[in-house]
Amino acid sequence: MGRPKEFDEQSALDAAMQVFWEKGYEGTSLDDLTAAMGINRSSLYSSFGDKEALFQRVMSHYREGPMSSISQALELPTVRAAIEALLMRTVQFLGDPTHPRGCLSLQGGLACGTGIESVQRAMIEWRQGVLVSLQKRMQQAKRDREIPADVDPKDLARYVLILMNGLSIQAANGATQGEMKRALALALRTLPL
Repeated sequence: MGRPKEFDEQSALDAAMQVFWEKGYEGTSLDDLTAAMGINRSSLYSSFGDKEALFQRVMSHYREGPMSSISQALELPTVRAAIEALLMRTVQFLGDPTHPRGCLSLQGGLACGTGIESVQRAMIEWRQGVLVSLQKRMQQAKRDREIPADVDPKDLARYVLILMNGLSIQAANGATQGEMKRALALALRTLPL
């Protein structure tokens, strides 16, 4: 019988998430991960698998934690309220000083070399999943006649995702929460709602 774990798995995932977020998948070493997680390589491998498997777990953890606000915002009763809440929560999240700047879904695996196509593919699928969720909400709004007849709900969803991604890049570049809020106020004026 093996020894019981001597670390909290959720805390270790939080620590790994911070490292991947800050350094990206490729820039993160096993030494970085074990130091941040407070475990040795043997514990990392036995609890999480290899680096790629750990990254997949981190992305699930990120989706269920910090990114859960996406699904919450999309449940609001009007599409305008949903979009505004989604974008405002994005600004608040990106401006939060308790975690690295930007968004893990972009920072973590956007620039990857050869040999880790599965990580790139997983990140693309994750971002496409967000787009599909936005598209479903916009299509419902179209059926509810909240969106003008000449606006394609898929285009509106992509526009909202482009705004979210742009905010993430601005945050990574050092934009303050106030600066992002002012830019977002301008963007909200352009919504065809």
